[in-house]
Formats: sequence, structure tokens, C-alpha cells
Amino acid sequence: MKGKTTPRIYTPPKRRLTKDTSLGYAAIEYARSVLGKKLYPWQEWALIHLLEINGSLKGVWSFRYRTLLVLISRQNGKTVLSEVIASFFLNVLGVDAVFGTSLSLEKAEEVWEAVINDQQTIPELSGEIDKVSRTNGNKRLILTGLRQYKVGAPTRRAGRGDSNDLVLLDELREHRDWEPWSAAAASINAKPNGMIICFSNAGDPDSVVLRQMRSQAIAKIDGREASDYGGDINDDALGLFEWSAPDGAKTDDMRALAQANPALGYGRMTERALLSNRETFPENKFRSECMCQQVETILPSPFPDGAWENALDNNSEIPAGNPVYYGIDLSADRKWSSVAACGMRSDGNYHIELIERRPGTDWVLDWFRSRALRGKMNLAFQTRGAPAAGLGEQISTYRGIERIPIEGSDLTAGWGRFYDAICAQEPGGNRGGIKIFHLEQPVLDIPAKTMQYRNIGGGIMLPDRTKSPDDTAPLFACFCAFAAATRIENKKLYESAYAQGAELTFI
Repeated sequence: MKGKTTPRIYTPPKRRLTKDTSLGYAAIEYARSVLGKKLYPWQEWALIHLLEINGSLKGVWSFRYRTLLVLISRQNGKTVLSEVIASFFLNVLGVDAVFGTSLSLEKAEEVWEAVINDQQTIPELSGEIDKVSRTNGNKRLILTGLRQYKVGAPTRRAGRGDSNDLVLLDELREHRDWEPWSAAAASINAKPNGMIICFSNAGDPDSVVLRQMRSQAIAKIDGREASDYGGDINDDALGLFEWSAPDGAKTDDMRALAQANPALGYGRMTERALLSNRETFPENKFRSECMCQQVETILPSPFPDGAWENALDNNSEIPAGNPVYYGIDLSADRKWSSVAACGMRSDGNYHIELIERRPGTDWVLDWFRSRALRGKMNLAFQTRGAPAAGLGEQISTYRGIERIPIEGSDLTAGWGRFYDAICAQEPGGNRGGIKIFHLEQPVLDIPAKTMQYRNIGGGIMLPDRTKSPDDTAPLFACFCAFAAATRIENKKLYESAYAQGAELTFI
């Protein structure tokens, strides 16, 4: 079986790609005639699409993309693709600076050394070498005209102080915060035609940069906007090219494996090798590394299949005049705070929404203090054994805040109601009762897929903040708001701060 040349998910070109609308064709010819490399079909496809241009090569042009994300399973030839791109930029486009980085500096150096070897052994290129420095911390290939290719570790100083035309960033999945990305991305700011190409296989719940980029790119492909995870990506110049197996595919489905492994059958990768990995890898590792699937597709879902997805309604809202209940929660490490809202819809079901999520807690105090001045606000939070307990009690001292404690039976029964209201959306289900509807918010959708439970006895299950791979606070804040909104004891209705024009933002 041959691997699939076209990725399963990708940003479509703005127009038909030809030798006049993409530099990829020139890069392919350079790889063949100068570097002597026969590329796989997927590598040629990638070059043509990654190097799409605006304008015309016969006149004024610029690259369409400034940020590119290439997701593909391991051992499919992305190192060779990186080598061709770096050499093409240096020797054909004549750019001033290329910077390479990876989780392991050795991986970045692997591409760098391959480019040096080509530069030294190919007669057409060898005369361009000025100097090769292999000094630790200062490894660079310097060509005539001070053109250079430098490598560095993925730290907050990666690329800082440099002005790069091309950044090759490998293993983006390992970026757990925005520091290394910010440093590398800022290094192309002074270059009107600068470009960052990120290579990776599928990320896990802590791959915050990869998740943000992928979410925004997919939203753009689908023609919609996406909430972000706190980073800053220019999605107008963002391209995604993902070779991955479809969600739900079985690990022995060779058609799915061919979609995630485009080099299959063209080089050393064989069906036997892939299936052998299936026998020796843990399933989560096999799906991530050999099927390029996101981690949340392999964890047990906290809700029945399809229930959360069926509860999506981007037109859902709380009508003006209906009471609004707010919930708050903190991440297990207390680094992030979430504020959510819940209220009854016009059809008698309930709307939940994540209003804001930001680092720290000070902003939450200011957020409630300013809004409570406009009218009474119903605030629900877990009052015992939860990170947000102290924060909630402090907010409850403000005039205009009605404290609604979620503890004891309100906690367990409330979660039962919340769970049932989501389960009522299960495809083909026969559960009655009220239903929950939500907007499309990735930072809320992810814990709704990956949250794990703890058994507190008697068959009662509650969310487990520490064992869940993602921050459960956005979902738990929604639960607190819902639990308060549906309490039988909660007869008194308060004027809605939400209806008074409280601004809904997501940061």
C-alpha cells in the first residue's frame, strides 16, 4: 500500500498553484538537479503548497504564509524536507539568515549538518562557503555575503536578538508554554517575507502552542473564528498541513495508517514495520507517533460519545431578563482562573458559556467588583476542598454578590444533574429532562473530552483535577453555574448582570 500524498486536513490554496504562483516547483527542481535528491510525492506536494506566493514571480511577490504547521507521523522524511527548504532559501533565494531549533538540539543539528555536507560536497555550492563554526552555543554555517544558517536549543532565548528570514522549528508538540515560540517568532518581525515552518507529530494536552495554532488554522479552513489559548498567532498568514489518521480509526486500519504516513511504500517504511510498532508501542504512543492523532482521541471521554458534540449550538444564548448564574474555578496548579455563566434559554433548556480565562486571580476580583455595581450577581463555587474556595469567599464580600456555595449534596447532586443534561444530547439516546447547550470554545471543548473522574464512594463520581490531562476549570466553572441555576431551593431570581450588557470576552 502507498501512503496518501495529500494531507487529510490542509489550508486550501488561494488559486491554482503553478510555476508562477508557487516557488515549490523551483525548490523541487533544485532538490533534483543540484542536491541530487529524489523526493517522495508528499514532499513535492508539501513544497508546492508551503511555498505558495501572493503576486507573481514575474513581478512583485511575497510568500502567502508567515507561519506554517506541518503535522505528520514520525520517520516520514521531514528531515529531508527541512534540509531542502533550508538549502533552497540560502542558495537560491539568497536570504540572510536561517535559524533551526528542535526539542533536542541534536535534531536541529542533523538538518544543519546535512545542509553543510551538501554545501561542501556539491561543486556548485562549495564555493559559497565562508566558514563553518561548530563551537557550542555558536554553531553556524556562514556563506559569502554573510548569509548564515544557525542552530539553537528551544529556550526563551531561541532566536532572540537575531533577525531571521526562515525559522525551522521541529517538535512543536513539546512547547509547553509560549516563551520559546515568542522568541523565535519575534525574530522574523523585521523581515517582510519572513517565514516560520513548524514540524511535529500530534500533540498532547500540554502542547499549548501546537493546539493554539492547529485550532486557529482549522477554524480558518472551516470558515469560522476560533477562541484561543492565550497565544498570539496571525491566522491570516497561517497554514496547516496535517497527515493524520481520522478520529476513531482502528490501529490496524491500513488506509488510516496510509493517510498518516505518506512515505509508506516509497522508501524504507513498510506495512510490516508499522504493524510491528503497533504490537510493541502502548496504544497512546502508537496513535500519537504513527497515526498523528491528538491525545484526546484516545482518552476515555467523560460523557457518552457524541453527547457534547450534539450539545453545540453557536446561536445559543440567555434571553435578556432571564437570571444569570456565574461560576468560578481555578486550575489545579492555581495558574489559571475561569469564569463561566449559565442561564435558562427561551426553550426551557440551559445555556453554559466560558466567559473569561486568564492567568492569575487578581483580574477575577476586579471583574466581579466592577460588574456587581450594575446589579446583583449570583456567584457559585465549590466552597470546600477546591482551589477556588478562598477566591470565591473573597469575591462574596463585595456588595451585590449573592454567594451560592456548591458543597455536600449540592456538589454531588449538582454534578449528577449536569452530567444528565449533557447525556440527554447523546445521539439516539432516550434520556428525558433538561438539556445543556454550549458554544464552540476549544478551551472548554478539550476538558469535555479528556476530563477524568474520581470515585468518592457509593458509586458517586466527580471530576478529578489532578488526574485530568487538561485544565478542568473551564468545565467545572460551567458546572458550578449550572448547579446554582438548577437548585430546587433557588427560588429567588435576581436581575441579570449578563443582561445588563456585561461584556463577554475570552482571553
